[in-house]
Amino acid sequence: MATAPQRGRHRLPAFLSSGVTKAYALVVGLTLACVAVAYAGLDDKPVRVAQATDAGFLAPARPRASGSLKLPPPSQLKVDFRPLPATERDDMIEVTADGQRLPKISASGWMPWVAYARRFDPNGPAARVGLLMLNLGADETLMSRAIDELPPEVSLAFLPGTPDLQRWLQRARERGHECYLMLPVEDPAGPAERGIRPIEGAGDPAENLRRLRAAMARGEGYLGFVVPAPNVVSQSDLIARPLMKEIADRGLSLIEINPNGVSAMYRLTVELGIGYARSSTVLDYKLAGQGSIDGNLERLVDWVSERPVDKGPRHDFGVLQPDNAAIDAIVSWRKRLARQHAVALVPIIGHFECREACMTRLRVQPEQLKP
Repeated sequence: MATAPQRGRHRLPAFLSSGVTKAYALVVGLTLACVAVAYAGLDDKPVRVAQATDAGFLAPARPRASGSLKLPPPSQLKVDFRPLPATERDDMIEVTADGQRLPKISASGWMPWVAYARRFDPNGPAARVGLLMLNLGADETLMSRAIDELPPEVSLAFLPGTPDLQRWLQRARERGHECYLMLPVEDPAGPAERGIRPIEGAGDPAENLRRLRAAMARGEGYLGFVVPAPNVVSQSDLIARPLMKEIADRGLSLIEINPNGVSAMYRLTVELGIGYARSSTVLDYKLAGQGSIDGNLERLVDWVSERPVDKGPRHDFGVLQPDNAAIDAIVSWRKRLARQHAVALVPIIGHFECREACMTRLRVQPEQLKP
């Protein structure tokens, strides 16, 4: 039986007494209450924001003063290259009596091959792949496409005779690419250099050294040199030693594309403490003579994905020539790779080896080899 309403209470209007309206009012009330609590918390609790650290990935920042939450712009959340002060960059250049600008180790110990390396996340997948595009500079259109369209993790190696090389190196670094120079050695199968005379197996040692320095002086911000194939220079300790000594003394690195195993240059990198990487994985059908670029990329990923029993994760990098089909294949492949989380694409610095003498040299550097 219905009872009379209690005295002192008032009925709500009909449109406010519906279940839907009551639920809506409850949600609004809870929302306003949460906002009030959040703003009240700003008065007595510091706000923490994520800031970019020198290691290139996010870490909690120091407590901020009370106030509104201000996140850094996206470009500050990840640093691809070390933000070296201008004075430190200038100190990695030696200006010779004849006006050449040559790389050198700075007074504080920075070696160019470390200072100019591209960062990568050390907490990513342990299985790693890399890509190095060789001989950029012979065709300006292809060079421009490679710089602008390839993923930034792809490293680039330029012909030192490339016109206006420094501008292209700077543009490549701005797009996130780690940069190298091709060592100007005799290579009948390679593209012709412009304005650079090659290092010759039968050449005078002093003249070969002069030619190496002429190549070094063509640009700044690169990590070292790439030897495109086994040759008389790389196989002879007598010929290679003064050249490798110069590379070591100036804090540069060496990459060899060598399917035949150990070379004289490799042995000298171990002795002199030079950062070194070697690949026998040629992905370009023009160089390898077999398989499509797309298929070779997939096989590279499949190989590093395997983990033999009682062995650590694999890593390897492949090399290609600048070519429209190669650029298209890499762009498409990178999108597929991004959908899986077992293999990381990292710059060539992530594939370097640094043995005892090399590590001894690194220990004197400020903020030494942080990825």
